[in-house]
Amino acid sequence: MKRIMIDAKKCDGCKNCMIACVQAHGEHDSVHEVNLSDPRGEARNTILLGAEGKCKPLFCRHCEKPGCAASCMSGAMAKDPASGHVRYDRDKCGQCYMCVMNCPFGVLKPDRATGTYVVKCDFCQQRGSDPSCVKMCPTKAIFVEEV
Repeated sequence: MKRIMIDAKKCDGCKNCMIACVQAHGEHDSVHEVNLSDPRGEARNTILLGAEGKCKPLFCRHCEKPGCAASCMSGAMAKDPASGHVRYDRDKCGQCYMCVMNCPFGVLKPDRATGTYVVKCDFCQQRGSDPSCVKMCPTKAIFVEEV
């Protein structure tokens, strides 16, 4: 099973991963068209600044035992047995946000524009290759590893 791994020591806070994510999940032909302040385009990851002034990349871990999926009453959040990734089905979501409250990493969030669905990493499943965030990381702080 492939997972996104992070070497926080290599992260310089450039936010290329966030821009790539917004571009991959939006209607932008190029990363140059992405506007990070537009609430309709959201990254499924973020870069925080830690207390020591160091960058802290925050990504979905697609956990072995995902609290988000275990707390989802509608079945919208579920672990895919084949890939091991936690998938979100927007059509099944009841907007209770139990998944948001039960993510131990604080990654899941309601969308900013409407507050009617959960914004969550889908491992760029629609692209069929490594996630866009991984491809765009210039320092290789984000990488995919078979676990």
